[in-house]
Amino acid sequence: LNDLRRDVQKPVGFDAVMRVRTSTGIRATDFFGSFFMNNTTDVELAGLDCDKAITVEFKHDDKLSEETGALMQCAVLYTSCSGQRRLRIHNMAVNCCSQLADLYRNCETDTIINFLSKYAFRGVLNNPTKAVRDTLVNQCAQILACYRKNCASPSSAGQLILPECMKLLPVYLNCVLKSDVLLPGADVSLDDRAYLRQLISCMDVAETHVFFYPRLLPLVKLESGALPVAVRDSEERLSKGGVYLLETGLHLFLWVGASVQQELLLNIFGTPSFGQIDSSMSSLPVLENPISQRLREIIDSFRAQRSRYMKLILVKQEDRAELMFKHFLVEDKSASGGASYVDFLCHMHKEIR
Repeated sequence: LNDLRRDVQKPVGFDAVMRVRTSTGIRATDFFGSFFMNNTTDVELAGLDCDKAITVEFKHDDKLSEETGALMQCAVLYTSCSGQRRLRIHNMAVNCCSQLADLYRNCETDTIINFLSKYAFRGVLNNPTKAVRDTLVNQCAQILACYRKNCASPSSAGQLILPECMKLLPVYLNCVLKSDVLLPGADVSLDDRAYLRQLISCMDVAETHVFFYPRLLPLVKLESGALPVAVRDSEERLSKGGVYLLETGLHLFLWVGASVQQELLLNIFGTPSFGQIDSSMSSLPVLENPISQRLREIIDSFRAQRSRYMKLILVKQEDRAELMFKHFLVEDKSASGGASYVDFLCHMHKEIR
C-alpha cells in the first residue's frame, strides 16, 4: 500500500527522450538504466520519475584545458501528467586536471561502484559470471596499481597502498562480487537474480551505496537528534546484549541479542523477557518512552529516504531468520562462498602487485 501510494502521488514524465551533449575532448559513449535506444544518442524512456537514475559513461578522447574544464549538458524532452510537452535542461561544468595525483585525490568511490556494478550486472547477460567477476577485479586492480606506480612514494612490496579517496574501494568491490547477481547461493532463484539486476540498473549512488554496504546501527544509547554511529557489517561487531538496526534500502532488520537488558526490552517491545518477543511483528509497538519514540523516528526517517517502503523484519539471535540477516553482514565470509573482507584484501594486494 505504501509503495502504491508513493507511485500514484509522485510526479511522472511520459514518453521522454534524453540527449547528453559535451564540449570537445570528452563524449558520452555508454548508458546504463532501463530505456530503449534506436541510435547512439537518443535515450528513450516510457516513464521517468524521481526514483530512476541513468548512469552515463564518458570517454576522454581529445585535449582538455584546465582553464575551461569540461562541459556537459543533459536535455530531456517529456510529456507532463497534464499533457504538456516540456523540455528540462541541466548544464554542468567540471574541473579538469593534468596531474594523476589530483585525479585520485578527487575521485568518488561510491560513484565508481555504482558504475562498475551496473557494468557488471549488464555483462552477465552475455558473458559467463566468472569472466565478469574477473574483469571487475582486474579493472580495480589496474586503477590501484596505476596509483601505486605513478603517485605513491616508493615503499616495500609487502605494503598495501591505497589512495585516500579509494580506501574503501576493495571492501565495496567485494560486496558487489558477493551480490546475489554475481555469486548466487543455492536459495537464490533466477527470478530473484533478474529482479535485482533490473533494480540496480535504475539506482542512484546513494541507493547502491546502502544496498551493497548496508547500515548497521547499535541501539544502545538513543539520544534525540543524532543517529547512533554505524558499526562495520560483521558478526564480530554484534554483542549478545545489544539491539541493532540494519538497513539495506530494500529491507530493515532489527536484530535482538539473547541477553539484552530487561529495561531495553520493556522500552522497545513492552515485554520483560527475550522469549516473549513476537518475531512475526512487522511494526514496533507505540510506547510512551524516549527510546521507543526515537527508534520509531529513526525507522520512519530511513523509510522516507528510500524509494521503496522497507518492511521491518525482527530477528532474534539464533532464530531461523538470522540466516537471512547474516547474508547482509558483508564483511564476513558468505554462505555461498564469497570471501571475507580480510581475505579479499589480501587477494587484491596480490593482484595489484
